[in-house]
Formats: sequence, C-alpha cells, structure tokens
Amino acid sequence: MANSTATPVKPLMIPGPAGRASPEVSQVLTKKKLQDLVREIDPNEQLDEDVEEMLLQIADDFIESVVTAACQLARHRKSNTLEVKDVQLHLERQWNMWIPGYGSEEIRPFKKACTTEAHKQRMALIRKTTKK
Repeated sequence: MANSTATPVKPLMIPGPAGRASPEVSQVLTKKKLQDLVREIDPNEQLDEDVEEMLLQIADDFIESVVTAACQLARHRKSNTLEVKDVQLHLERQWNMWIPGYGSEEIRPFKKACTTEAHKQRMALIRKTTKK
C-alpha cells in the first residue's frame, strides 16, 4: 500500500445508558426522521416496525459503503482529507447518481444510449410486422 499510515474511519458512538454506545445516536437516519419522511410523502401511511428496521439498515449500509469507497478515492489521490469530489465520483460511477448543488457547476448532458445496427434491424422488423 502506498499510504499505510491511514487509519480507517470509525463511526462516532456516543455513550448511552449504562455506558453502552447508542446505535440510534450514531445513525444518520433515525426512526423519527424516517417517520417524518414517510408522513411527508403520505400522511396516512404507517410503516411496520420490521420495515422501519430494514430501511434504516439499508440506509446505514449504503452510507457506510459510500464513505468507505470515497475514503479509498481520497487515499488514492494521496490526501488525508475526504472531499465532496470523492463522494461525488463514487456516486456517479457506482450508483449513477448526481447530487445537484455540490461541486462542479458544469451542466451534465443527458447521454443517449448508442443503438447498434442489430437493434435498429430488430426495431425495423417489429415496426414492419405491426403495420400489417
């Protein structure tokens, strides 16, 4: 490894009752925030306890994987600081996500998928058979 002195990022754990770390405090998305988000979408909707737990776990796993990959990108550019561009690059490349309002101001054009000749021939055949 080029930078063996880098230490992995550990989540912030705040001691709760009886000196144990409270996982609710270390989560970015809490049950209350999730419930508020659901109410914002549909005021009459109520999530089951199991569904809430699953969504919170998925959110935590996603955040952890994005931060880990972004830290690897920062290390790759030989930096000890995690920057927005590291997170953006990972989200763009792995998840095809762009977060508006952060980072570069360049306008991203919509990329139209290239159509192969075989696809064009199949589509022409479909059009021809549907016209009959």
